[in-house]
Amino acid sequence: MGKPDAEGHGPTDGLPGLPPEWGRVVVPDDASALAAEAAQIRRELRKATGLPRSRALGLPLLVLLVAVLTTLTGLVAVTWPRASRSDRPTPAPYSPPATLAGRALPALDLVDAGQAPVPLRGLLPAMIILLDGCPCPDRVADALTAAPAGVSVVTVSGGRTAPAPPTNRPQARALADPAGGLRSFLGQPARPGVATALLVDRAGTVTLVLPDLGPVDTYRGELTALGA
Repeated sequence: MGKPDAEGHGPTDGLPGLPPEWGRVVVPDDASALAAEAAQIRRELRKATGLPRSRALGLPLLVLLVAVLTTLTGLVAVTWPRASRSDRPTPAPYSPPATLAGRALPALDLVDAGQAPVPLRGLLPAMIILLDGCPCPDRVADALTAAPAGVSVVTVSGGRTAPAPPTNRPQARALADPAGGLRSFLGQPARPGVATALLVDRAGTVTLVLPDLGPVDTYRGELTALGA
């Protein structure tokens, strides 16, 4: 048996050397006296070990949640643009109607300033200039100057009213196309700021299409050939 300490407490012999900062350590003779302290220590241990466990369970749940959200975001990114693209019409790129060269001009009746019908094929050979996108008076004046004798220069406007002829020359005619038959024959819509022209020989065959009427030098040779 160990010896009691100086104040008569239980034995302390046989214990290893303890740090002095712990103070005096009392070892009771009856271990049941430590039951309360043991219960408190167990409670503290349960609290200490329970927090890491909850964190350990929360980490996989967080990873799973992030994975689900990432997957859903990817699905939305893949499917949503396709739906929006399918709902939005894509404008067709403009392509010059060059394939009309060699085709016959349809038998169209346009109207003059007095609303009298004028057969378009009765004015051939002709340079026909569509002014529904641009009046382009300078381009029309250049065409009238370059046109040889016997070749008509026909300006065609949209709507039902034909403007006055651009000049008093007999070969100049100003007509309107209320039904849009000539523009439909071209197969291309009117473009703002652009005049379109056709060169048609006396047999009614389209020899040249000018989607954007430019300087006279771009079509002078074909225009001169219409009068031959």
